[in-house]
Amino acid sequence: METMLSSKNSSYYSVNLICKTRHLLHKARQRELAPYNITPQQAHILLILHELGHKVTLTELARHVERESNSLSEQVAKMEKDGLVKKTRETPKSNKLSCVLTKKGLEICNQSQKLRVDKAIMSVVSLKERQQLMATLEKLIHEAEKYQ
Repeated sequence: METMLSSKNSSYYSVNLICKTRHLLHKARQRELAPYNITPQQAHILLILHELGHKVTLTELARHVERESNSLSEQVAKMEKDGLVKKTRETPKSNKLSCVLTKKGLEICNQSQKLRVDKAIMSVVSLKERQQLMATLEKLIHEAEKYQ
C-alpha cells in the first residue's frame, strides 16, 4: 500500500510519513511518561515553565506551546488540580494570570527530562541528516503557516 502511495503521489506519501512519525514518537513518549501520570503535552509545558524561570503568563505560555489560550487554560487547570502548577494573578485585581511551577511539578519535570525516548529514536539519524531534516521541516512549517 505504501509503495503504491509513494509512486502515485509523493506529496501525499510524504505528509503521511510525517504524520505517522509524529504519531509513533508521541505514543513512545506517552508510554515513557505514564509512570509519572503526565502527558507529553504536560511534560512540554513543565519544561517551558522551567526554562522560562518557573513563572510565565498564560498568554506567553500559549505562544511557546503554539496553542490557543483557551485550550491551554484547560490543560493548566488540570495540571493545577494535579499539583504540578499553580495559577496566580499578576496583581490582586488583575485579569492577567501567571502559571508557576510547583515543587512537585519541578520534580516531575526533572525526571521526565531524564527519560528521552525521542533521543533514542533520533539516534538512528546522523547529525548531518538531522540538520537536513530540521531544515526541510522548517521550510514546510514556514510554507504551511501561510495557509493559517
